[in-house]
Amino acid sequence: MAAGAVVAGGQTLATTFFDSTQAVAALQPVAQVSNDPPADPDASFEGAIGGDQLLPDPLAIDALDPASQVDVQNLAKAVDIGRELARQAAKIEAALADGAPEAFLYGETAFVKPTVGHLTSLFGSRWGRAHEGIDIAGPIGTPIYALTDAVVEESGPATGYGLWVVLRHTDGTQSVYGHVNRTFVKEGERVKAGEEIAEIGNRGYSTGPHLHLEVWSSDGSKINPLTWLRKRGIEY
Repeated sequence: MAAGAVVAGGQTLATTFFDSTQAVAALQPVAQVSNDPPADPDASFEGAIGGDQLLPDPLAIDALDPASQVDVQNLAKAVDIGRELARQAAKIEAALADGAPEAFLYGETAFVKPTVGHLTSLFGSRWGRAHEGIDIAGPIGTPIYALTDAVVEESGPATGYGLWVVLRHTDGTQSVYGHVNRTFVKEGERVKAGEEIAEIGNRGYSTGPHLHLEVWSSDGSKINPLTWLRKRGIEY
């Protein structure tokens, strides 16, 4: 019933509008068309139906007042911001696709939390010798994820680490994942941020199942992984 009433009302309104338009048009003088030049070149057809009497195109920017133009500019900026946020969200979603617990953007690059577990040992001196990484304890088989986009430099046995994976990131830094139970990548393979590359294990010189994580600068010097991770939004 309501829909029918709306349609009927619309038809009545349209009929009334067009009837009124025809009645008004019949009373308006129409500019005469002739091949002869007008007697007075400056003569105008004031009151005749012409382009100056048409309503402005509501979609034309020039037809908007200055305040409306500002609104359109703000709307365009909002659309650009929305697209940028959607692009960033897509990067985060892709980094989390394999199950990584957290992902963050640092500049244009995605970084993930490499595994779930408890921080049990810090970077620095330990037991009278340098401990060049951090230890994150967890059950054997817990997934380990690539910190960021990288190329696999090594994957397999390593003295002291049992099994390890070494990745070289796009900026030249490297990440090292030691004492792993199994590796799922091969040397030369390209991996994406958040891709599962190994499992927590207890191989090599280890006192319990954990991930030993190191970060090396492009010149090979060792970086405190906690400082490096925190700068990229990752906390342990």
